[in-house]
Amino acid sequence: MANKVIPCPSCETKNRVPAEASGTPRCAKCQAPLPWIADAWDTNFDRIADSTKVAVLVDLWAPWCGPCRQVSPLLERLAAERAGKLKLVKVNVDDAPETQARFGVQAIPTLLLFVDGKQVGEQRGAVPLPALRAWVDSATG
Repeated sequence: MANKVIPCPSCETKNRVPAEASGTPRCAKCQAPLPWIADAWDTNFDRIADSTKVAVLVDLWAPWCGPCRQVSPLLERLAAERAGKLKLVKVNVDDAPETQARFGVQAIPTLLLFVDGKQVGEQRGAVPLPALRAWVDSATG
């Protein structure tokens, strides 16, 4: 499983962020919280989604889906705004049909929100960033 290289929003230092960790990623130089964005497949979804104590936002998407491509940068921005409090897990449904079926996803994008390993929200379709913020904040308190 590959680590993602994420630039620190505070000091711009490039950091390797693992998909799985027990804590939350922090910048090696300035210790600021880093956006946590990970890719998951059928074989590792549970480990990646459950390996954290922060809220987990799962994006079930596909590369051919126009609305998915519209919402993706908004989700990444939200992950950056909620660094240290939210983990974004991206699941390409073409590569993860078991995960898609497990959650009964019939339309994409579908967003699932988990807190303490329990699903607390579901959002279907692309929505603007203010609506995403409000939805995540209302479910995570």
